[in-house]
Amino acid sequence: MDAWQPMLLLLGVTGAGLVVLYGLGLWLAAAREPLESGPFAGGLQPGEHAVSRFHVRWYAVTLIFLAFDMEMLFMYPWAKVVPEVGTPAVVEMFLFLGILFAAVAYAWREGALRWT
Repeated sequence: MDAWQPMLLLLGVTGAGLVVLYGLGLWLAAAREPLESGPFAGGLQPGEHAVSRFHVRWYAVTLIFLAFDMEMLFMYPWAKVVPEVGTPAVVEMFLFLGILFAAVAYAWREGALRWT
């Protein structure tokens, strides 16, 4: 039982801390009142609910955005390395961009970017 005493002590301290923090939060919380104004969306009432479903065509746009976002993620450190490495770094980046462009051209050809 002596081996479990530190574990039980830690569990007790953690539980007591959670109870104290929860009670402190309830004690210090401001009184809640109903929201008097509607949600703000550029000055207009929103046209749809915030958790409504999106059309499936937006998923392709999201994936293309992520692809270009990853491209930028790799280009920032590449820009720091180019002066040290030289021409091979430039060739590798253009190869990377070429592969990315080929993927976008393929998606365009297959109609993944069509809205209808």
